[in-house]
Amino acid sequence: MLDTIDQQRWWVQRWLELLDSYRFKKRLERARNYAKAGHVLQIDFIEAQAIALVQGTEPEPYRVSLNLEPFSDEAWGYVVESLAQKAIFSAQLLAGEMPAAIEQVFTENGLNLFPFTLTDIHSHCTCPDKANPCKHIGAVYYQLGDRFNEDPFVIFQLRGRTKTQILEALQDYRRQHCDAETATRPNVDLSTGPEAPTSSKKTIDLEQFWHYDQPLDPDLVVLTPPTDGKTSLDLLGAIALNPEDAQVFQNYLNYVYGNASQQGLMQALQGLNGT
Repeated sequence: MLDTIDQQRWWVQRWLELLDSYRFKKRLERARNYAKAGHVLQIDFIEAQAIALVQGTEPEPYRVSLNLEPFSDEAWGYVVESLAQKAIFSAQLLAGEMPAAIEQVFTENGLNLFPFTLTDIHSHCTCPDKANPCKHIGAVYYQLGDRFNEDPFVIFQLRGRTKTQILEALQDYRRQHCDAETATRPNVDLSTGPEAPTSSKKTIDLEQFWHYDQPLDPDLVVLTPPTDGKTSLDLLGAIALNPEDAQVFQNYLNYVYGNASQQGLMQALQGLNGT
């Protein structure tokens, strides 16, 4: 589990701040210790609901269910449209980052991505403890914080949309938007008229050869970050330095490659959207 603020991303902090607002601090501490000790055996998602098994004092693990109020299909349609209109949001989500201004997208559509209080989270545990959250539910809260850190799409799933559904919806919107723009462009027959070329030979402008000022067809381009997280340096093997210096140099280059990859995705998606 994450133990320091420096290791936590902003959206994880938002989730943990919600827990910190709970007034029974000793109960939260027991829940945190449960999570750190590995008592949360598994967490699965059934549509917008998180289902977890938590090992307590009994031989059989307790079953914990947790969910937020999911957004309607209409509400998600407005959110996807707002996200698709800004390529940087799509790029950051593909890179596993939660855009800093993404909450504004939801609030502009009359929605709240994160719950305001613990009462906005519906939870239940099969243990005999009548308090809610019990330490088993609390442990799942903390474990979900780790899940958010690994995959920001988890918070979207609790609101009713999986990662695949969101990315496919963004792609469909871009495709439809691109088709609409193509349909409104006038058709020009270059083989007729006074300006038609008189020869099949064309002069190539080398300075402009790699420039393309039209949006690409989203159906022909698939942009995803590498699934294994490897860079060119990983493929080349160990750096020929002493182990300590090699590790420092490797960490720095991994940081540079990570930023370069994210910027590349942003630039590419801006090209797809014609922005």
